Amino acid sequence: MSAQHTDDRDPATLRRFAIELLDETDPLVLRHVKKGLRVSAKPDDTLVTQADTEVETLLRERIAAAFPRHGVVGEEFADETGDGETRWIIDPIDGTHNLVRGIPVFATLLAVERAGELLAAAVSAPALQRRWHAAKGEGASVRDLLGERAIHVSAIKKLAEAQVVWSGIRPLEEAGYGPAIAALGRRAWRDRGFGDFWGYMLVAEGAADAMLEIGPTLWDLAAPALIVREAGGRVTDFAGRDSYAGPQSLATNGRLHAALVEHLA
Repeated sequence: MSAQHTDDRDPATLRRFAIELLDETDPLVLRHVKKGLRVSAKPDDTLVTQADTEVETLLRERIAAAFPRHGVVGEEFADETGDGETRWIIDPIDGTHNLVRGIPVFATLLAVERAGELLAAAVSAPALQRRWHAAKGEGASVRDLLGERAIHVSAIKKLAEAQVVWSGIRPLEEAGYGPAIAALGRRAWRDRGFGDFWGYMLVAEGAADAMLEIGPTLWDLAAPALIVREAGGRVTDFAGRDSYAGPQSLATNGRLHAALVEHLA
């Protein structure tokens, strides 16, 4: 995978390259899981493992070899600006705390953006043996033990029939949304705490109808946002403004979006 690529504008080409990268990183992550994780705390008290740093290092090396003019934004290391037009957005391990505690809901997130527009994305959860990917204008897909297939958001139109998920009650309460979330739990058909990338992938697959989160960053959201959008959904902030940079995120099947924005206002 050391050869340079010349076509860095075609979403399908970029998606294929992202998938190739995750074919390399998945075994690396699982090797760390099997041999035992080396864990340390970052200045903000979040956790980082050797798997996080090694995965991001590998991805940066492969991207630099294939697309030397591209920039890179990642969770663990400083930004690389590249030519300023195209950049890759990396979360080497989304769900590090799950990984550390032995919960298999963690994934590597990878997206590529050109001039502020997401072109391709892939999310790979090796312990779940599931991978999702999307290219702009070409839809979204999942690959798991059942094979590979296109995915689409649900057709649910009423909150009373909706399954709503979120990533942590405490951040929502601290941001002043505690009463709104409690009321939403009473209005919705069902509510659950499926956090991190997993909540967004459930929306993209149509298994959940909305995902709410406080605190995500660009690298947490870029890849899930494109996958949800290409599956037919919407990703915005709580006010309904298109965004995948945080620190708020509301992902829905689109049909419920206006009602949820109104509920959170």
